[in-house]
Amino acid sequence: MQENNPIANMFQSPELKKRLLFVAIALAVFRVAAAIPIPGINAEALASFFKQHENGMLGFLDIFSGGALGKFSVLALGIMPYINASIIMSLIRGAHVLPFLDRLSKEGEAGRRKENQITRVFALVLALLQGFGLTLALTKMSAPGNLQLVIDPSWSFIFTTTLTLATGTMFLMWLGEQMTEKGIGNGISLIIFAGIVDRLPSAINSMIRLANAGEIEPIMVIIIGIIALAIMGLVVWVETAQRQIPIQYANRSVGGKMYKVQTNYLPLKIDQSGVIAVIFAMSVLSMPLTIAQFSPESAWSQKIIGFIGRGNLVYSLIYVALIIFFCYFYNSMSFNPKDIAENLKKSGGYILGIRPGEPTRLFIERVMNRITLCGALFVAAIAVLPDLLRMKFNVSFYFGGTSLLIVVGVALDTIGQIQAHLFAHNYKPLMKGRAIKGRWFNVGE
Repeated sequence: MQENNPIANMFQSPELKKRLLFVAIALAVFRVAAAIPIPGINAEALASFFKQHENGMLGFLDIFSGGALGKFSVLALGIMPYINASIIMSLIRGAHVLPFLDRLSKEGEAGRRKENQITRVFALVLALLQGFGLTLALTKMSAPGNLQLVIDPSWSFIFTTTLTLATGTMFLMWLGEQMTEKGIGNGISLIIFAGIVDRLPSAINSMIRLANAGEIEPIMVIIIGIIALAIMGLVVWVETAQRQIPIQYANRSVGGKMYKVQTNYLPLKIDQSGVIAVIFAMSVLSMPLTIAQFSPESAWSQKIIGFIGRGNLVYSLIYVALIIFFCYFYNSMSFNPKDIAENLKKSGGYILGIRPGEPTRLFIERVMNRITLCGALFVAAIAVLPDLLRMKFNVSFYFGGTSLLIVVGVALDTIGQIQAHLFAHNYKPLMKGRAIKGRWFNVGE
């Protein structure tokens, strides 16, 4: 009975139990650290300030930080500087701007470690810059009633707070890497996932409070709930949808006998990038806001903030364009039709009606580009849905399309990895021994 129960099987594998426990402890550490405020901040003024801007970009970034930005905790910057560094490094590597990075990519595991180290150093530099900009902006901002956010806006406060914020980002980066290596799933994605899920109860409570106050009709709350469930179903469907290309193999002669190989399929995911494109797009959109923080009261800063304001048509168009771009960019980095075509040719496989070699590569590339466009347009449509809800139905929170995309996508990826571990655990005896004449022998015998 336990063999057919995945939940029970999860606790039958000691390695999987250890990995799941590590992830749980790491996420608990993340949530505790996110609640530690930085000294010298007027908590009451800060809460009033973020309440005033909860429908803006700051409120949305606060969701991604799990509320750490709204509390201005030691993890207020979140993991965004590391994501920005990874994006820039990927763009440089993809554009072949630096020959040094091209050489590293050909050195295998050693080159990958060196490249990761460069990305970490770059992330530290970005964290220091963003931390300095955010701290400097807070010293110049005030909450309603002219309440200052910073009690003592001295250079000593700016220096120590900048170092603290950068240290928090590096700690999150390290924690995410440890979760990926010793836990289950992608550590960075799980950190973002935990931050979003942590805000779900408050988002639901906010909706109920607005309904009780008469600001939103109860029927509208039900409609929004149905829309959220429909979005979750659509996201699951698209994230698991595949375009299967039938692959046939030539008959083979083994020992004087002809063997006909059955038809296999080449599965191509509709949304190959998953949540990566959405996270990258949000990270890029946060960069202008970081620049504006260095002089929040200046005219050019106000123009930038207004330009990228949520609900703005220009913002939505840029957001959609970035998602589509990163969907294609991720595919170009992780999916190589040329290698697939060459492997099929070497193994005697071919696509019916398509010649092996270059025609096969072009066919696979054309199919991948088409289904990627469909997946990217779907993801972009879901991502901008919260803005439409806010403008049409006066929805005052952003646990909507983008958040649901990330939550569902990360959950599906983690479940997939758990299933892979369970599969390996169930078939472990087959990998350790051989069945010969009804007896089990160790491989070494």
